[in-house]
Amino acid sequence: MALFETVDLPKTPEVHGPGPAPDSPDTQTRRRWWIWGLIIVLAAAGIWYFRTRGIQASNPGGAAAISPGGPGSAMGMPDQPLPVVVATARKGELPVYFNGLGTVTAFNTVTVRSRVDGQIVKINFTEGQSVKEGDSLIEIDPRPFQVQKEQAEGQLAKDQAQLKDAQLNYERYQLLFKEGVIPKQQLDTQQALVGQSEGAIKADAAQIDNAKLQITYSHITAPISGRVGLRLVDIGNIVHATDTNGLVVITQLQPIAVLFSLPQDQLPQVMARMRSGPPMIAEAYDRDNSERIATGKLLTIDNQIDTTTGTYKLKAVFDNSRNELFPNQFVNMHLLVETEKNVIIVPTTAVLHGPKGSYVFAVSRDNTVKMHDVTITHSTGDVTALSAGLAPGEVVVVDGQDKLQEGSKVDPRTSRVGGATQASSSNDSSTVAPPGGPAR
Repeated sequence: MALFETVDLPKTPEVHGPGPAPDSPDTQTRRRWWIWGLIIVLAAAGIWYFRTRGIQASNPGGAAAISPGGPGSAMGMPDQPLPVVVATARKGELPVYFNGLGTVTAFNTVTVRSRVDGQIVKINFTEGQSVKEGDSLIEIDPRPFQVQKEQAEGQLAKDQAQLKDAQLNYERYQLLFKEGVIPKQQLDTQQALVGQSEGAIKADAAQIDNAKLQITYSHITAPISGRVGLRLVDIGNIVHATDTNGLVVITQLQPIAVLFSLPQDQLPQVMARMRSGPPMIAEAYDRDNSERIATGKLLTIDNQIDTTTGTYKLKAVFDNSRNELFPNQFVNMHLLVETEKNVIIVPTTAVLHGPKGSYVFAVSRDNTVKMHDVTITHSTGDVTALSAGLAPGEVVVVDGQDKLQEGSKVDPRTSRVGGATQASSSNDSSTVAPPGGPAR
């Protein structure tokens, strides 16, 4: 029986090929390192991508960054041309203007009122019509004044008859007094009666003249030439000489005046100019200060300075032949004080200001820029006059200076709005007439 006992034999391991079993510790460790390696590679790729985008944003040209001190610009940028807008400096004349705010004022304004009491029977004008001095405007019923005139004429005839009778009696009394028939007192009394009758006749004549005057006043005429406004009364209304509103307003538009103010610091120069030369030219511009409306002459200066604003008032006159100006219209005034001659004219945007003074960037023939220190004499609108630092014909940068340094390479483009580039003649001052710039 012992021969049939079961004997436990060792099990043969299954063959899985080379390497450890799938669930062995070595297999799990290798799998974990593979995942971590993939994460590290992805992270490195992301860092490289974002750093590449940052370099391209800071260097749009795509060129590689140059280390400071290299052959590129002082900021480490590549030596590539910078686009700028340029204009050509020229030699010419620049008008000097003093600018202020003004209000158009009618040279004369009249509120037409009635000088008699009565009813309006006729209106001889239309609203907005231009009238001349002496034109009939309104008629008031004249019949009451004609009746007064007839009454005065009747009283005059009565007093004239009494005067004639008194004179005849006076002549008789003179003969009787010479013969001693009447006393001297009776003669003097008769002489006084003659004087009373003469006085009554003069009073009657004055009453007749007064009635005629009232008839004249009942026909209201234009006291000045000008433009009639909106009528304030209608036909059939009763008007009185004491009415305050008036019947109609007439404003004289030709010529017309403009009142404007300037700072008191400019008064000496204006006064000197008025004493030494012909009348100063005054120009009126629209509200936007972009279009010239009319040109006139300075008429006078007020006799005092306004202490609250530190300004003084001036009055200019315009012929206003085409009715360009209208009463109470707001305008920008430019007063031509002088004209600077033989100066270098450049656009105002070309002039920069630094700690050492004013300067411009001039473009050389090799398209590199150079800083020029300049001396400004006057700025008017969009142009500036220079007395030193720049020569006629030199090209200056008017836009894009913020990126420039001494020796920077540029790609110049011609300015289309620069005042210095649009002049057809070096002596044509009208090309630099200001649309409204700061006063000196």
